[in-house]
Amino acid sequence: MSPPAFHWTPAQLSERSGLKISALHFYEREGLISSTRTGGNQRRYSRDTARRLAFIQAAQRVGVPLAGIRVALAALPAGRTPTAADWERLSRNWRAELDERIATLTRLRDDLGGCIGCGCLSLERCVLFNPGDEYGARHPGGNRLTDPGE
Repeated sequence: MSPPAFHWTPAQLSERSGLKISALHFYEREGLISSTRTGGNQRRYSRDTARRLAFIQAAQRVGVPLAGIRVALAALPAGRTPTAADWERLSRNWRAELDERIATLTRLRDDLGGCIGCGCLSLERCVLFNPGDEYGARHPGGNRLTDPGE
């Protein structure tokens, strides 16, 4: 017996979403999407998985890590697919984090010119690897170049 028409094979979902089949399997292993199995143990995805994948891709594009996406999806009732209202609510929650990241990247961009030629040997002044000499305050006499685990 063939599966209902509203269930897609991995190849069909891959074509529809623009993602590789390996990405679908990865998202499934990560618990972000799910599939059912046919009697022959072949994966089948419901059509709403395409919307879920669009949600995941949009969130990733704006810098939300998979862990944050997983938490957001798990908060939806009965694991349902996110709606436009869900996206609006969740994106408001992510806004502060994104604003902070944008501010950090803007500072890094603006300070990047000071790095030309420094070779990161000026640990007291390097705004990229040691802003405000934070490393020196925590490790007096330490050398970030030889102790990169910090």
